[in-house]
Amino acid sequence: MIVEFERRCFVTNGLPDHDTGTFPNRDNPNTLLAQKLRLCMPSKPPNQIGEIPQFHKGSIGIAINGIQFRPGTADYFDADSPRGFSRDPSSGWNLEGLGAREKLGIDHHNAHVDDHGLYHYHGVSDALSKSTRALVIGYAADGYDIHYVGSRMTSSYQLKKGYRPFPPGGVKDGTYNEDWVFVKGSGRLDECNGAKNLYGRFVYYATDTYPFFPRCLWGEISDDFKRPPEGPSGVAKRRPGVQTPRR
Repeated sequence: MIVEFERRCFVTNGLPDHDTGTFPNRDNPNTLLAQKLRLCMPSKPPNQIGEIPQFHKGSIGIAINGIQFRPGTADYFDADSPRGFSRDPSSGWNLEGLGAREKLGIDHHNAHVDDHGLYHYHGVSDALSKSTRALVIGYAADGYDIHYVGSRMTSSYQLKKGYRPFPPGGVKDGTYNEDWVFVKGSGRLDECNGAKNLYGRFVYYATDTYPFFPRCLWGEISDDFKRPPEGPSGVAKRRPGVQTPRR
């Protein structure tokens, strides 16, 4: 991590400093590949947040170990697909990364690999939360800290009751993002999983329950997080279970 000209930048090959699941696997056909990444965000975001949340489908931030936080997915229920889901959004039922973890090949670190070979987190990894004594586990794409304090900070999203209309049908169990609803005041965090900390500074929180990471941001999202991944850098592939130093 480098701080320069009021920007905080991560230069990384996208490989974690911990073991991973096996990729590709039965539910994730993608191979984990080293990347060539430089991601920057403001190092001093204003303490007064914006008034309108910006929902962002891509990576919402990056962990201190150089792995990106990407809670959302591009997959939707699709009755015509052999797998039961596809990139066709017409059903309106968007798969939730951890709610549909078995369908998406999520590993024991709450992460998997996209079609560019990029390993990314859908939820907090034990390796990440235990790797530092500090509360900060990463930074959001608008520059604010992302903290993790376990159950001490609670999300304000609640699981809806009842059954989904058919299709896809079934009880609302968290498999889809549409199974959840934001109920202001039901937890300690706002709709972007943010709140002021003990020192009066606004920060985001990672939580053990939905949405796990912010799904929207209050500040200006860095352009670096709006660009699609450039793909493999051409350096060595990571072998499952083998630690490869990150850059």
